[in-house]
Amino acid sequence: MIRIVVAEDEGLTREALVALIGLAEGLCVVASTGRGDEVLVLAEEHAADLVILDVEMPGMDGIQVVERLQALRAGFPTLMLTSHARPGSLQRALRAGARGFLTKEVSAERLWDVIRRVHGGDRYVDPGLAAAALAAGDNPLTAREAEVLRWAGEGNPLGVVADKLNVSEGTVRNHMSSAIRKLGAPNRIVAFHRATEAGWI
Repeated sequence: MIRIVVAEDEGLTREALVALIGLAEGLCVVASTGRGDEVLVLAEEHAADLVILDVEMPGMDGIQVVERLQALRAGFPTLMLTSHARPGSLQRALRAGARGFLTKEVSAERLWDVIRRVHGGDRYVDPGLAAAALAAGDNPLTAREAEVLRWAGEGNPLGVVADKLNVSEGTVRNHMSSAIRKLGAPNRIVAFHRATEAGWI
């Protein structure tokens, strides 16, 4: 029996996933949550064999959860589900250690198959997402530029961003200018939206 934790912030989608997985032989959902920051505790508490995660959730996004799971237990099987087919999200998830990445339009049979494959040590990426990721190219932003853009894009003044990142305001300005230039944006708001749409932040 493969013991699964499901993390999906939309209640109806979460309940449907739990019910759907429950129909498959050899699969069992042992816990579910709508918050990313609850996954680590649930996975440990319920001795989960695999975690299914939405990319975007409150508390902690799915990619951050994957990073934390991998830090605690390298190679822990994680499967990402998304309704937003953003190539950058796929690339970030795979770099974080996710073993599978599917859209929420996946059929029940494919989902069951991918759960078993990922649990068995294989990797699986939705072919359409893989093609889009290859066509989109690599994320042009450095990790620090993405972090600065994310904080500033949430409406934080540059001084607050500098304090949060423990760097000078001038350093934040330099990272912001570089990110804006790389994204070909006229300002940080447009740069934030472009990077978000591409899944780079």
